[in-house]
Amino acid sequence: MRISRESDLYPPLQAYLTAQGYTVRGEVVHCDVAASKGDELIVIELKRNLSLELLAQAAQRQKRCASVYVAIPRPPDVAKWKRQRRDVLHLLRRLELGLILVALEHSRKPVEVVFHPLPAERRLRKHARRAVLEEIAARSLDLNAGGSTRRKLVTAYREQAIRIAVILAQTGPMTPRQLREHGTGTKTLSILSRNVYGWFTRIARGLYALTETGHAAQAEYPELVAQITREPTIPA
Repeated sequence: MRISRESDLYPPLQAYLTAQGYTVRGEVVHCDVAASKGDELIVIELKRNLSLELLAQAAQRQKRCASVYVAIPRPPDVAKWKRQRRDVLHLLRRLELGLILVALEHSRKPVEVVFHPLPAERRLRKHARRAVLEEIAARSLDLNAGGSTRRKLVTAYREQAIRIAVILAQTGPMTPRQLREHGTGTKTLSILSRNVYGWFTRIARGLYALTETGHAAQAEYPELVAQITREPTIPA
């Protein structure tokens, strides 16, 4: 199967990491793939081929995470790969990056971890690492394929806004306090007042309703709306 987009690499990686016990999310704080298990965090950058752009992106992610991998399709030209392999691996090890090869065609081994990143003594930006972990934890579903471009990403912020929209659609106008009682979180007032997506309108002091745009937007996220509707804190 020919790879036409970086996001084609995501499903095999997601399945592989999930089987290893990781929580996997695509497109998290500029990272193509982020996966966490306890306090462990790994980041993977995806590209259709090994390039300077890929290495530069991966190096940037090392500011957020100590374990950064690059993932590319398994090279179709085996003879050429064997000639280049030694130099490629030497370069990646010097950059302290791990390498993953992904096969989309029928294969008993769709994901091959060639090697893991070497431990680095670099200084991590702790707040940047924490931001990735918090974003993973705040998303209830994985709705973004890693490597996606030119499409709306379901961030934790957007998910919270959708949750508010679902509740307002069920109940009618509510105050931020009432919404928080139904599990919309501490950012409820900020989301309503900033109204980034145009989904909400204030109809009285401290009272918010859903706009027509907000009603229509729910159709774009059927999986998320269905999950939210099933939660016990959501009014029937």
